[in-house]
Amino acid sequence: METVNLKEKFSRFSDYWSPKVLGEMNDTQIKAVKLKGEFVWHHHDNEDELFLVIRGTLRMKFRDREAVVREGEFVIVPRGVEHCPIADDEVHILLIEPKSTLNTGNIQNERTVAQLEQI
Repeated sequence: METVNLKEKFSRFSDYWSPKVLGEMNDTQIKAVKLKGEFVWHHHDNEDELFLVIRGTLRMKFRDREAVVREGEFVIVPRGVEHCPIADDEVHILLIEPKSTLNTGNIQNERTVAQLEQI
């Protein structure tokens, strides 16, 4: 049972769109990820995702609308909902999601991270 310092954890990496595992509880992982630019449209058949913005502003596009998520705010994307995260400038995100969650959901491409690094 150790305290986790998010600022220190985010200082350990600089790559974008590659989640790092900070911890686990039950069947859920807590992940840190830096975003910049536009990701891919995707959905998750079996998992809900929580995106908590630690630094910056995230735009989460849905097919029928867009949510703007600012520092200290979060958005939950329910399973099955197609979405596309966009970060106009660097954004630091805390993800809380089941261990089974693949970052690109139903899409397999060069941004898919199958093996997550633990930091």
